[in-house]
Amino acid sequence: MAHFEKFLAEEKIYDGKILSLSRCTVELENGRTTFREVVRHHGGVCVAALDSEERLLMVRQFRFPAGEELLELPAGKLEKGEEPMACGFRELEEETGHTAARLIPLARMLPTPAYCTEVIHIYRAEGLTPTRQHLDPGEFLSVERVPFDEAVAMVLDGKIPDAKTQLGILALAALRNRETGR
Repeated sequence: MAHFEKFLAEEKIYDGKILSLSRCTVELENGRTTFREVVRHHGGVCVAALDSEERLLMVRQFRFPAGEELLELPAGKLEKGEEPMACGFRELEEETGHTAARLIPLARMLPTPAYCTEVIHIYRAEGLTPTRQHLDPGEFLSVERVPFDEAVAMVLDGKIPDAKTQLGILALAALRNRETGR
């Protein structure tokens, strides 16, 4: 049996720059009604980019909600109406100072589907060319090149808590294993 909830009404509670919050009324499959608080977010991208020496381009930045500095794959939010792949090309160059000849989809992630509409599209970048960073005002980060096997070990050892980075690294590892027959 397929489970469902039927949308009945929505009350917008907050409308901010990067997200909005709504209180939705839904009908459950047993006919009762209840409320769902929904964070609406345009989504984002994450890019796993290996250089010619098998090092991942990663960024280190302070994340205020987490209260700590994190090491992450380059990533960013989609602008309203922006295509995910275009965002991936843009964010890679803005954050790392590299362009890619192509982006190949690796995974699609729903980070918190119980209350948020955010979808993160994860790509593998190929054909890197150095350019220069184009950081947003108020964006402070440093680029680090992490050997790929070390990045995988960091994920498995719990040293990288960011979920999109974990998935990007592990998806790339799985793809590489499939390509090499391991």
